Amino acid sequence: MDKKWKIETKAVQGGYEPGNSEPRVLPIYQSTTYKYDTCEEVAKLFDLQAAGHMYSRISNPTVEALEKKMAMLEGGVGAMATSSGQAATLLSIMTICTAGEHLLAANTLYGGSFTLLKSTLSKYGIEVTFVDPELSLEELKTYVKPNTKGVFAETIGNPSLNVLDFDKFSTLAHDNNVPLIVDNTFATPYLCRPFEHGADIVVHSCTKYTDGHATSVGGMIIDSGKFNWDNGKFPEMTTPDESYHGVVYVRDFKEAAYITKVRVQLLRDIGATMSPFNAFLMHIGLETLPLRMERHSDNALAAAKWLEKNDKIAWVTYPGLESHPTHELAKKYLSNGCSGVLTFGVKGGREAGEKLIDNLDLIKLVVHVADTRSCILHPASTTHRQLTEEEQIASGVKPDLIRFSVGIENIEDIINDLENALEQL
Repeated sequence: MDKKWKIETKAVQGGYEPGNSEPRVLPIYQSTTYKYDTCEEVAKLFDLQAAGHMYSRISNPTVEALEKKMAMLEGGVGAMATSSGQAATLLSIMTICTAGEHLLAANTLYGGSFTLLKSTLSKYGIEVTFVDPELSLEELKTYVKPNTKGVFAETIGNPSLNVLDFDKFSTLAHDNNVPLIVDNTFATPYLCRPFEHGADIVVHSCTKYTDGHATSVGGMIIDSGKFNWDNGKFPEMTTPDESYHGVVYVRDFKEAAYITKVRVQLLRDIGATMSPFNAFLMHIGLETLPLRMERHSDNALAAAKWLEKNDKIAWVTYPGLESHPTHELAKKYLSNGCSGVLTFGVKGGREAGEKLIDNLDLIKLVVHVADTRSCILHPASTTHRQLTEEEQIASGVKPDLIRFSVGIENIEDIINDLENALEQL
């Protein structure tokens, strides 16, 4: 497949190439099992000595096509789909962190990710330190420990919408010989390709813009293939895995060591597998990703500018606005737009904000974000409810914050809906 294609072409045609007289559209291989001619062939599959599908918990042709497309879009050596974005985050970390080890993470993460890292990982002996991404590099380095195994952050924080300083965070990670793992869900590879800015592993909640239509739950891990795992800090990559008769990931799989390990070890054992049908829908969804992200970004910027001028609005946050604290980082790293999510507060505080949400018609109140339809949410009482008030504020969630996911409808209809709801306050 032509790796020189532009990203729009990769989105449409990447990942699946039919042979002569084969289906033009990716088929759904709704099968758990696969047929082989000889016992020797199956044995080679189980010893990781041959490529192929042994069982759909580990790999499947439809899911594989989506993985290949995501790897092409992000510029990685390989990708692995999971049952959800949360599963992608969990497995990406557990591949390199075990009990007694440490992870450094930005404190501006999505509430579900924050809870996963803070509460769940601690039960399995993995310590996580949350840091303010606005700290200087020198200050951030003081939080690194001898047993730190990785740094985790989001390209665009959810819902604080801070843009990651890739130069600072990649330096932080690489000066300490650990990988930078970046959640690129809000930006998507169309707006930002983290590998080009120093990231080593990228994760996605494919439930959001990848699918784009609020039909399917799924996640993705993509490996840059650039990190040096043979640096003395990751013996699990350089010593034999007895569950595969002594396979050594770095020796046997070279640049694909990480993505191979996460699949054949973690996905094999935990089974957080994406269904072929969801992969089929997401593969189709990606065909329009560039078109959708352009419209999402244009609409969100127009809505943010309109809200900023409205006298009933207390504040607006969107990376595309010059008033945003990380606007310069947005110009540096988000070349095609700033995505489709903004936040704002209504004068009158939380109560007024709830009345605004109740008064909307076109824009729906749903516990979701980042699909074609405009939707709205109050994070402090929903997605970030499990955090303390101090943790909410640290992650950018003010009590009156309203998260607005701007869809691809006509912008005049979106603004009219906001205006009508505000007039009723």
